[in-house]
Amino acid sequence: MPVKASISYAVIVGATAALLGATPVPRVDRSPATQSPRVVSVTAERFAFFPAELSVEEGTEIEFRLRSEDTAHGFRILGQSIEVVIPKRGRGEASARFAPPGPGTYIFECSRMCGAGHSFMRGTVKVRAAGGRQ
Repeated sequence: MPVKASISYAVIVGATAALLGATPVPRVDRSPATQSPRVVSVTAERFAFFPAELSVEEGTEIEFRLRSEDTAHGFRILGQSIEVVIPKRGRGEASARFAPPGPGTYIFECSRMCGAGHSFMRGTVKVRAAGGRQ
């Protein structure tokens, strides 16, 4: 229903502006439901993620596009319900969407044993408060 209301509003404003000879200012809907996620390509290789750090503003949904340059890896965000398998090199990519619940630091890691350096395979998503709030 909010979409119909905003369309009606835009039509009325546009029609009124046209009658007055003015150019209407387009209405931009910034609600989270209509925003596209921020796409981030992440490569897994030799016990590391590249990039290993990501910073976004609160309210930003992230779509991770995950590829491996060697063996199959896992990708999970601690404390969240996100866990996928990244296929080994040449076998495609995996994707995962993450809508951070609020400001803070979220840790992601490899969730599939991939060798001796597996425990070092981590990264972070830092979520800043919207509008500079603390």
